[in-house]
Amino acid sequence: MSESLSPETAAASPARNRRAATQRVREARDRLTSTSGTRPAFDHELLRQYAQTRLSASLVVVLLVVATGAMSSFWIPPLTALIWTGSMLAIHAVVVRFCRRFLTVQSAPGATRTWRGRFVALDLLYGLAWTTILLHPSGADTVSNTLMGFIMLLVVAVSSMLAASLPIAAFAATVPVTAAIAMRFVLRGTFDDYVLAALAVTAECYFALLAHRLHSTTLATLEARAEKDALIGELEQSKAISDEARYRAEAANVSKSRFLAQMSHELRTPLNAILGFSEVMKSEIFGAHAVPVYKDYSADIHNSGVHLLNLINEILDLSRIEAGRYELNEEPFSLVHVVAECHHLLKLRASSRGITIHEVFEQDMPKLWGDERATRQIVLNLLSNSIKFTPQGGDIWLKAGWTASGGQYLSVKDNGSGIPEDEIPIVLASFGQGSNSIKSAEQGAGLGLPIAKSLIDMHGGTFTLKSKLRIGTEVIITFPPERVMAALAPMAEEAPPLQPDPTTSDKARPRNKPIMNAGTGL
Repeated sequence: MSESLSPETAAASPARNRRAATQRVREARDRLTSTSGTRPAFDHELLRQYAQTRLSASLVVVLLVVATGAMSSFWIPPLTALIWTGSMLAIHAVVVRFCRRFLTVQSAPGATRTWRGRFVALDLLYGLAWTTILLHPSGADTVSNTLMGFIMLLVVAVSSMLAASLPIAAFAATVPVTAAIAMRFVLRGTFDDYVLAALAVTAECYFALLAHRLHSTTLATLEARAEKDALIGELEQSKAISDEARYRAEAANVSKSRFLAQMSHELRTPLNAILGFSEVMKSEIFGAHAVPVYKDYSADIHNSGVHLLNLINEILDLSRIEAGRYELNEEPFSLVHVVAECHHLLKLRASSRGITIHEVFEQDMPKLWGDERATRQIVLNLLSNSIKFTPQGGDIWLKAGWTASGGQYLSVKDNGSGIPEDEIPIVLASFGQGSNSIKSAEQGAGLGLPIAKSLIDMHGGTFTLKSKLRIGTEVIITFPPERVMAALAPMAEEAPPLQPDPTTSDKARPRNKPIMNAGTGL
């Protein structure tokens, strides 16, 4: 059985597929509009690298031409060698000039295609010029053959490396030289010449393969850089979207805080009047009601007002906690004492539902350093939830004791309806309610557990919720060891030194009796 995808993964899959399809369409379009089967931007970048390589190696080419012209003067007339050298240097100067001009040109598909044709034509002319010196009639001895083979290999190697970014230009510069040398060796008809022709062709294939590999490596580098730039662009765009969303969230949070602060004042003022007057009417302070049912209505109004006031207080507490404005009023307090007080407050409510609350407390536990009011709110929220969702005649266990690390813990366990495992994150979220809470007649706002968890987190403790459907629920909160105030031995009070009697001087004190103890007399 296949695993089910999470909502985030299911939502991300169509977006990922759209990006992949868009990238494939863009690559196909780029291949159709490109002159080399790659992206148009890569065509221009490859030409830039070709031009930069030719410029950086211009001195090497000049030295090679001059050295070849000087050596060729031994088997051809010196004037012919000089003319060839000048022609080669002129062609090289034209190539250098065109390379410098290209580096100043902006990228455009039409311009890139034009410059590509120019560079191929110049390299072809460069290769044909080399063939003129290599095909010039010379002696057929071993020295001349070796020298021509060496020059041919040198020319092919240098041209292949310089034009590796533009393979067709490398072929245009090297194929004429190799073909001319191989043809000259073949026409001589000896076995040694056949071997030299085969070596020339083999060298051409090797350097062509090497140039192709260099071109592939350069293209892969450009693709990696383009992907990196695209990724950086996406990250910057995502960061801009995230920053904008954060600014909107912060503005909304500020607006929410202002709204809650304003509404708390606006609601509490009439609510206090409602609570006060309904209390007066319920208690019949100014006389009995003519109709007894009015007393019940007054009690309902008062209870509803108390519920609304508690709800407002919970919302305000949660908003302060989320905004980081809730400050702990820390002081020493006893966890067992706080739990016992909360049990006493809710004992009548539990008894009315036939629920028995059991206390299991460890004795002689030291006090904790924390906010007693916040701890009382935590216990009341947990115990109220247990009473609400425990059926008639159920049981609730309150346990307080030591943790293994030396801290203190409180456990509230019931045998109620329980919470499904997949709903535990929901009930721990603000305003989250499980299915049992929605079906219950005593629906709340879904703030009790989130507030309790936030308050215990502010104390540096832990909040653990364990629940099984139709078995029960247990909530365990722990306070860290550093909040436990260990009992210290009382400090011994030193007796203050007694001042000597001013009426008695050293001269009047008998010399034959020693001083026994200060303050005991003579």
